[in-house]
Amino acid sequence: MSDRAIAVRRVLTGLLVANLAVVAAKAVVGLAAGSLAVLGDALHSGVDALNNVLGIVVVGVASKEPDEEHPYGHSKFETLGALTIVGLMSITCFELARDAVGRLAAARPAPVVTNVQLAMLLGTLVLNVLVAWYENRRGRELGSDLLLADAAHTRADVFITVGVLVGLMFARRGISWVDPALAIVIAVFIMRIAFRIFQRTVPVLVDASAIPTGAIREVAERVDGVRGAYGIRSRGGDNSAIRYAEVTIAVDGSANVAAAHAIADQVEERLKRDLNLAAVTVHVEPW
Repeated sequence: MSDRAIAVRRVLTGLLVANLAVVAAKAVVGLAAGSLAVLGDALHSGVDALNNVLGIVVVGVASKEPDEEHPYGHSKFETLGALTIVGLMSITCFELARDAVGRLAAARPAPVVTNVQLAMLLGTLVLNVLVAWYENRRGRELGSDLLLADAAHTRADVFITVGVLVGLMFARRGISWVDPALAIVIAVFIMRIAFRIFQRTVPVLVDASAIPTGAIREVAERVDGVRGAYGIRSRGGDNSAIRYAEVTIAVDGSANVAAAHAIADQVEERLKRDLNLAAVTVHVEPW
């Protein structure tokens, strides 16, 4: 397993422990107070924990070396794991919104929460803020779509918990409809985050261009001996740690094979260095 995969797994394992503590605290408060919004928040945090477990498994698969069936490696399994998070979030939204509508229709009494329970929720809020910040930072450092997607999910948890705390303050005044109404708002917010993750992961899975063609052409044509660059392709996603490119360069037709290959090697190294590419395929054509 690569150093990057080990680092991502280490991050996910630490976050799993933190998320399980948050789920336990929110579930205890939600059941004790009879608050649908708090239970919905606990469910959302539970999805975070499941995401961590999924991530630990997926990263192991994604870190495998290229083989005959997967010549470009297995990195897309990590992106696929991020897309799976979208599915889990969608299920969470549906269940939460359905229960909230039922609660509004039934006009049940407002939940009652103690000061100790409020303090527990505030503690989970602080923990989630730290988790989201750390996971987003490590995700960018490691170029991990999975960590960045999960960080977005955790950031949603932060705003959800803030909304839940506001709803509980209204509930203390006997206003019962605020709790389920907030649960519906939470569901909409989760779907918004899920859509953003969807927008990020799908281009990687369908091999959308990772780098503008013009940027690759400009770097290639700065190499001495290159008279033109065309037939340019790239894949891997804007923020992926593993991106590939292919380019055809035109060189002096009188150059010998060794000289042409030396120019191609320079183009390859320059593109890798300047554009953060994992692999570059350079084709040479005489001009």
